[in-house]
Amino acid sequence: MAERSGIDPHELNDPDLHRELAYLHETRHETLLHGSEDALEVHTRRMLALEQEFLRRFPQESAPDPRRTRAGSREETGQAI
Repeated sequence: MAERSGIDPHELNDPDLHRELAYLHETRHETLLHGSEDALEVHTRRMLALEQEFLRRFPQESAPDPRRTRAGSREETGQAI
C-alpha cells in the first residue's frame, strides 16, 4: 500500500505551497537528527515533491542569484572571460 504524506503539491494553492515548503525546511534538521529512517525517507520524498512543484510554478523566484554562479562571481571581481 502506497503511503500518502499530505496533499499532492499540484493541488496546493500558492500560499499553502510556500507554507508547506517552509515548514518542511524548518523541520528537516530535527528529522535528520532524531527521526526514524522511515520518517526521514517520508520527509525527503515530501520535501522533494514540494520543491519540484515550487520550481515549476516559480521559475523566476528560484533562479540563482548571478553572484552565486561562477560566471557572475568572476564578473563581479573583474575576472570575466
